[in-house]
Amino acid sequence: MVKKLYPVCARCTKVVCFPLLKSGEEPPIDDAPAYCPMKLMPELIEKVTTEYDRPEVREFARLASVQEFECYEQVPGGRRTKIPRVEELIQFSHKCNYKKLGIAFCTGLANEARILTDILENKGFEVVSVRCKVGATPKERIGIREEEKIRGPGWLESMCSPIVQAEILNAVKVDMAIMLGLCIGHDTLFIKYCRVPLTVLAVKDRVFGHNPLAALYLANTSYYGRLMAKTED
Repeated sequence: MVKKLYPVCARCTKVVCFPLLKSGEEPPIDDAPAYCPMKLMPELIEKVTTEYDRPEVREFARLASVQEFECYEQVPGGRRTKIPRVEELIQFSHKCNYKKLGIAFCTGLANEARILTDILENKGFEVVSVRCKVGATPKERIGIREEEKIRGPGWLESMCSPIVQAEILNAVKVDMAIMLGLCIGHDTLFIKYCRVPLTVLAVKDRVFGHNPLAALYLANTSYYGRLMAKTED
């Protein structure tokens, strides 16, 4: 049985999509591995790329690329970075002429949500924020058992309600929504139901101070080597 090829860009060592060439030169597609999507799906890439011909999409993509450019500066020692993500958020929102921003945050990051609100308001934005526990809906509503409650059996525990968070931000017509520390799964539902432009400032990682890449950096060490251990069938 022949195994079907799928794109596996994470394994690529050729990176023909980002070659060191002069403007106008053609990327060496022939050198790409067999699993390169530029080889596997050229028609799809060509078709989808026409989305950037839509004026509003083209302008949004252009502003995003300009924002990326402005995150670097050339100094005598070479290129270096200069803008943290929260400043990128501010600058890009101004570029897009956004006035009203919405924050969907985890109750565990309430302090961070307050600080972010202060920062954004000081930069001239109107800020709407919605906590994950909005609605105070008991977890029993989604079938959670007493022994599955974080506080333990016998406690009233409100469920996280990312759908309500999303619909509130949709209803007040924010120009852009900002996710701040929503849990895995809850963030997925928020993304699914959010109907306005969306960005992520931070994701939830209870162990690494909301920096999940730390686990990847430690995956080949004795501390978190268990991540690389193969799971038995």
